[in-house]
Amino acid sequence: MSFELLIMVGALFLLSGIGIPIAYAIIVASMAYMLAVGASIGIVGKTLTDGIYQSFLLLAVPLFIVAANIMNAGTISDRLLNFCIATVGRFKGGLGHVNVMASLIFSGMSGSAVADAAGIGKIIIGMMRKDGRFPAGYAAAITAASATIGPIIPPSIPMVLYALVSNASVGALFLGGILPGLLMGAVLMAMNSWISHRRGFATEAPVPLRDLPRVTGRAFPALLMPAILLYGIYGGVTTPTEAAAVAAAYALLLSAVFYRSLRMKTLYMILVESARSSAAVGIVIGGALILNYIVASENIPAALAAHLVDVDVSPLTFLLAVSALVLVLGCLLDATTIILVIVPLFIPACNLLGIDLVHFGVVIVVNCMIGLITPPYGILLFVINAVTGIPLRDIIRDVVPFLVVLLAALLAMILIPDIVLFLPRLTGYEG
Repeated sequence: MSFELLIMVGALFLLSGIGIPIAYAIIVASMAYMLAVGASIGIVGKTLTDGIYQSFLLLAVPLFIVAANIMNAGTISDRLLNFCIATVGRFKGGLGHVNVMASLIFSGMSGSAVADAAGIGKIIIGMMRKDGRFPAGYAAAITAASATIGPIIPPSIPMVLYALVSNASVGALFLGGILPGLLMGAVLMAMNSWISHRRGFATEAPVPLRDLPRVTGRAFPALLMPAILLYGIYGGVTTPTEAAAVAAAYALLLSAVFYRSLRMKTLYMILVESARSSAAVGIVIGGALILNYIVASENIPAALAAHLVDVDVSPLTFLLAVSALVLVLGCLLDATTIILVIVPLFIPACNLLGIDLVHFGVVIVVNCMIGLITPPYGILLFVINAVTGIPLRDIIRDVVPFLVVLLAALLAMILIPDIVLFLPRLTGYEG
């Protein structure tokens, strides 16, 4: 490691340690590096702007954010919840199953774990706590755990960002996330069922079968969104970025015209909030692009790959080691920072070891999502605490069983790559 790089790393840790947002810390530390090597700090600005404005793929991020915010603001969430209650609410621990199923469906529209938890998750927590059906901590814990599915099932903002740094196929990544997302939902439902029988949680009154077509019909237009997105991408009709635009337009059409539940004032607030969120993500992306430029200049990826050759690491050992590292980092950093700053270091090693980049990408994103609920610093735990006021210690106590089964599902994805690669290969993907 060069002296100049040490200066940058030291500045980065110092600035982050005193509370400066990570994006700004990266940019200032990068400027310190440029000054140390005698280069113009204008390179920092040029790298940032070129990286953001020359990437058509990145346009998908704000569009998916807009789509998610529109979904949360209209009556779409309520219709989806009623559909979930009608289908799985009749089983033991019914609202827990509803919670997981709603995340599975809503993930096909938002692509964001935080949007899932703070939006539809908050509604379900209120339903679960009503009349003491479920303890507050348990309701919050299963909501946080199920929200991790959001960025796994397409569309997925983290997977778009991973495609940016790895050049992996966005379409293959989206397809690769479907079975892992369903697996995560299945293990969460199984754990909810076991805990509900053990602790005697309530079962909802079953919705009569004659009412099921009506409830399904009310939710059907919203349920169509994932199918429209996937058909657009895999049918060759749209690129992933164009599909994001279709998602935003379809969400607006449903809320404003079909369901008539969106007013102009609300739409304005949605666009303002989406712009703020997009700008925050954009600054992180810009900082990460600068850092990646410096890392490449220092030849760190090639040195890391050469080291792996010397120590003769197997692909499985490498995957397990990186997963453990990302899981720890996921407790401290958001997924965007990990994917844009840390993951590019490992891409050359994946190519060297013959690890499929789609398999690696899905495993990394799942890792990042599990990190969001890993105590004591899981970001989703704090989000749920902030929007509901439920004590953090109660949430952490009840989230542990769900964390265990999610880690088991992650291990299965690492050991059995076909869980990730089956659907991409079915559609002609070759890794």
